Amino acid sequence: MRNATPTPINLRPKRSVAAPNDLLAAMSRQVVGQDGSLESIVPYVQMYQAGLAPEGRPVGVFLLLGPTGTGKTRTVEALAEAMHGSPKNLLRIDCGEFQMEHEVAKLIGAPPGYLGHRETTPLLTQQKLNAATSERSNLSIILFDEIEKAALSLNRLLLGVLDKATLKLGDNTTVNFERSLIFLTSNLGARGMSGELRPDFGFDALVQKPRRNLSRKLESIAMRAVKKRFSPEFVNRVDVISTYLPLDNTALNRILDLLLDDFRRLILHRLGQRAFAVEVSRGAREFLLKRGTSPEYGARELKRVVHRNLIQPIAAMVAQGLVLPGAIVCAEGKASDEKLRIEAIPV
Repeated sequence: MRNATPTPINLRPKRSVAAPNDLLAAMSRQVVGQDGSLESIVPYVQMYQAGLAPEGRPVGVFLLLGPTGTGKTRTVEALAEAMHGSPKNLLRIDCGEFQMEHEVAKLIGAPPGYLGHRETTPLLTQQKLNAATSERSNLSIILFDEIEKAALSLNRLLLGVLDKATLKLGDNTTVNFERSLIFLTSNLGARGMSGELRPDFGFDALVQKPRRNLSRKLESIAMRAVKKRFSPEFVNRVDVISTYLPLDNTALNRILDLLLDDFRRLILHRLGQRAFAVEVSRGAREFLLKRGTSPEYGARELKRVVHRNLIQPIAAMVAQGLVLPGAIVCAEGKASDEKLRIEAIPV
């Protein structure tokens, strides 16, 4: 039975006093340019908080579509952080590990009498679902990442979960998903979308042209791919299907701002009185964005590029004693440069 008085969600972030105090704002701070998709999640959390979520099925089932690097997985992590205080406080199933039919048995365990019954530990157990909750909320979050890579038997397994919120394991015990939000992410239709996205993507376009009905075109491409891959019974059990839009220059710059702000907070937190300031010029920003974004991968590589081209060189300077406490570390360059010029200026 569903708990009639679910634990309220405390959304006060621990990271800063100025952080947002509501679910949508907390997620929007970390997921850029996908407001419509984020807004579609909030009502299901609110229904659960109010004790009005339907019985006998998961609280909400979401299929997140769109090009890679647009924030699908990050959305689920941001929700986990807002609800439970950590982006890792969720049950994540990498569907790429279950491409073969026999591998799906790892999720539910081998039945009695089968070889390896006692040695097989199911990945989807009631204990693991409960472990994905917190003192803030008893609502668990389950992520099936890149669902299109999974064997068809996994889709059949999910039909009962999405419809009746139950899953029978190999040892005949039952897992209850009534207090769960289930997310499925997919890159289905990404190739078809690339033709729509490439002309106006970030720094690949010198002139921005108005694109009409872009979101509608992407949704149509994605849904055609979904209907080819999944049965109507499966699609009908999904509450919300969201297509993530490509990131424009404004969104990409905002993501870069978030990465740089995280680095500055890390400096203050780790170094204390030995902390210093970091300034990144406009040309240096273009350098990072050019190398960290692309039509194929969105902003997925941006964090790695910032780490390799900015954070690691600054860390080397600190380790060599070249950055004094209170100094200003300036990163200069332009998009065509081979590397950034980084200099520590004493104050």
